[in-house]
Amino acid sequence: MELTNLMRIVQEQVPGKQVTLAHIIANPEPSLYQKMGLDMGVDPKKAAIGVLTVSPAEAAVIAADIASKSSGASLGVVDRCSGTLIITGTISQVSAGFSAVCAYLQNTLGYTVCAMTQT
Repeated sequence: MELTNLMRIVQEQVPGKQVTLAHIIANPEPSLYQKMGLDMGVDPKKAAIGVLTVSPAEAAVIAADIASKSSGASLGVVDRCSGTLIITGTISQVSAGFSAVCAYLQNTLGYTVCAMTQT
């Protein structure tokens, strides 16, 4: 039996405590909210979507708690299996939420934290 053209895909997550992405999408197109199943909830000129990934993945629950309590941002997605957190609100709410999350994870739990980015 000839086994050619077979593709093997291995997905893995490096063990450790880290925030690998903390990105803010400022003033996104309204259709992006619809495509992601999110509620804009604010003036489109002040709107933002924040995307954060963290490992271990369960820390997304902690990040969601901190982001929502510290900033008034709304939770869009909290995935404890992939470590993804998506929040929405004004640009300042999303920025404040991610700043609080990154500070807590780094200073209290000893995480390695990437730089926060924005487009």
